Amino acid sequence: MLPADLRAAEAEALEALAAALVAEPKGLWTAEFRFEGLRLMPVALRFGAALSPRFPNLRLLFPDAGATALAKRDAPEQASQLASLRDLMRLQQADGGSEGVLILVAPSPADYEEVEAVCSQHRGPVVLLNGSLEDAAVGIGSVARERRKGFLSGWQAAYALIPTAEGALRRAFPGPWELYRRDPDGHRFAASFEARPDAEQQAEALGGAGGVGRGLAAVDRFIEGLRN
Repeated sequence: MLPADLRAAEAEALEALAAALVAEPKGLWTAEFRFEGLRLMPVALRFGAALSPRFPNLRLLFPDAGATALAKRDAPEQASQLASLRDLMRLQQADGGSEGVLILVAPSPADYEEVEAVCSQHRGPVVLLNGSLEDAAVGIGSVARERRKGFLSGWQAAYALIPTAEGALRRAFPGPWELYRRDPDGHRFAASFEARPDAEQQAEALGGAGGVGRGLAAVDRFIEGLRN
């Protein structure tokens, strides 16, 4: 079942993340809320506050010093848990690595090298929150292939809530990926998958139902519901 709003989505994401972190104490995990208009900073700070009692060495890492400063301004009580990627890289160099849970908040392809370096020196689990490390500009050459085969292929989805043209995708560890179709009276479960379904698999499961216009309107309604 899809969550009714953002807070319900956060609650089930926290459950899924906690289960994933216990299941694989050194795993690489992703958590995704892929809809427009989301203010990710408050979500990340709430995640940190909710998970830190269970995982006391948890850190939230931001791509740069500016984002880190904003986070510390908004949550001064969490300041000791907040840092930038470069901050942690310096600590790792001094201490020979790092431990605990890391939550990397929205790193972009430009942060790929730093993310990989941090993960290589970390002895605990890492969560990529709304991260996007794939770089389309890299193309299909040997560098991109090596990245896909290596570091990027090691990430598993702990939680995902992703609107699509015809409905939504959801995954909450340890459950399967679920596809929901948007009907005039709401979302309905359509199919489940062991791995994240591609566009062709989704289209086949939905049976081509609905048109582009209706699908885009459905996405708008779904996103609006999550914002409220």
